[in-house]
Amino acid sequence: MPQLNPSPWFFILTFSWMIFLALAIPKTLNHKFPNNPTPQSTLTPKVNNWTWPW
Repeated sequence: MPQLNPSPWFFILTFSWMIFLALAIPKTLNHKFPNNPTPQSTLTPKVNNWTWPW
């Protein structure tokens, strides 16, 4: 039964993963976000205390 012989199937598995990784990794690393995040201010905003009317 040839399906129990691992040599051709292991080669096909590793070769297909090599092709997949060679195509997928550069595509994901070249991805650029359309909106760059804006830097946040380091100053803390002044908080006004709210006096309760009761």
